[in-house]
Amino acid sequence: MTAAEATPPTQGRLARAGRTAADFVEANPAGGFAIFAVFHFVVWTVMPTVLYPNLPLDLIEALTYGREWQLGHDKLPPLPWWIVEILYRLFHADIAYYAFAQITVLAAFALVFRLALPMVGPLAALASILIVDGLHYFTSTSPKFNHDVIQLPFWALAGVSYYYALRTGRIVHWMLLGFALGMAFWAKYFVVILAFPLALFLFADRKARPALRTSGPYVAALVALTVASPHLVWLVQHDFLPIHYVESRAIPPQGFLDHIKRPLSFAFGQFAWALPCLAIAASLFLRRTDKIEPYAVDAFGRRIVTLLTFGPMVTLLVSAAITGGKLIGMWGYPFWLFLGLWLVLRAGQIRERARFETLGWVWLFATACYALAFLIDMAVIPRLKDAPRTELFPGEVVAKELAARFRVETGEPVRYVIGTMYDGGNIAHYADEQPRNIIDGTYARSPWIDPADVKRHGALVVWFSANPRRVPDELRPLAGDAAAREPLVVPRRRGKGDAVIGWAIVKPQP
Repeated sequence: MTAAEATPPTQGRLARAGRTAADFVEANPAGGFAIFAVFHFVVWTVMPTVLYPNLPLDLIEALTYGREWQLGHDKLPPLPWWIVEILYRLFHADIAYYAFAQITVLAAFALVFRLALPMVGPLAALASILIVDGLHYFTSTSPKFNHDVIQLPFWALAGVSYYYALRTGRIVHWMLLGFALGMAFWAKYFVVILAFPLALFLFADRKARPALRTSGPYVAALVALTVASPHLVWLVQHDFLPIHYVESRAIPPQGFLDHIKRPLSFAFGQFAWALPCLAIAASLFLRRTDKIEPYAVDAFGRRIVTLLTFGPMVTLLVSAAITGGKLIGMWGYPFWLFLGLWLVLRAGQIRERARFETLGWVWLFATACYALAFLIDMAVIPRLKDAPRTELFPGEVVAKELAARFRVETGEPVRYVIGTMYDGGNIAHYADEQPRNIIDGTYARSPWIDPADVKRHGALVVWFSANPRRVPDELRPLAGDAAAREPLVVPRRRGKGDAVIGWAIVKPQP
């Protein structure tokens, strides 16, 4: 026997590994999903924990807002900020935020998997999840736990509940739909982009229309309003403050072409980001020689899945075409949860198990590419060129040093910091005294802070990006005549050069 005959080629070993995995998934669907979930959880929890020495902006923002326990803010709903504050109080460790972000993503995946399982069987159901896991929204972007991430399980629950509500008519599914939409409102106002096509489908589809003659949709609406009502009341009482914030940052169309270019640009961006998903799914479609047999899902069920997959995207594109408003790529975050299931249904039943094995290997390769890109972005590029990252800012060193200087000069612990969300937020989080951040140097953005108490105890003024020897004009109204001190110079983490920090002290006036 030759050495070649004794040792199976790599391709053969991979094929056997794929068959073994496929056999396990078919025999134990929940176990197969659990193995995927553990792998996803470990990779995308460990990577940021190791490579982020400083919290990213979204988490600094969450810790700035969350500690105040407000029913609403000038920017977005409070749900993810509350969650981050709870995690901070329970664990006092950054890994908790990254871990919970993955739990959130996996909860959404689990709901989609639960919907897919009776439709297409174990292998195809897991394939539908592996396909969407190829989207960066759910992998390398997800550790920055924010409103985009927390809305995922509620969008998934809304989609699954809507499907079963229309198929079974059971009131419990309509109630779950209402709960999901109400909670999604607490997560991000963007839920209206989901609710609109779901409501429109009830009127437009002949098989969905009979549901309007039952109590189900109205119960769903009532539950959604009940769940969202505390925040809705807050919005009314505060003159819909977040809408004014959005309007102040909106970029209006510059001409008729923006009504065409902006939706097309967004659609192209979403397609480009979905290319890894399509690559993972390719083995289900390419070189099919077998007779394609559809899954036992009727036309109505397929229309619902199509609605869940493309309805919100179409709604957003149409609204942008009408208004000409600029679209942000991250708004596509929750759109594609059901894309994998839709692709699997389009592919039809596949009896060649090797196709699923190939899909699994392509998914693993895509995951490795995302992980490698994440590593290069955080650990290699900053060493090669001047490319500051918020995650690499020396926030803890800066916060502790400036807090110590404040105490030496005033004889008091620092209780307030005046700065932007990120500048002041870093001090507020990393300083031992945990001062409160007066966001952007205005009480309008921090109405929970008592100006008289700030005057009594003084404040630390910080700015990271402007001229370090001059207090920025936007901070001057609260900084008063405070003079800029000698800048604090701290070496950047993993990067070239130093971080130069401007700072000043508003002295206490007891």
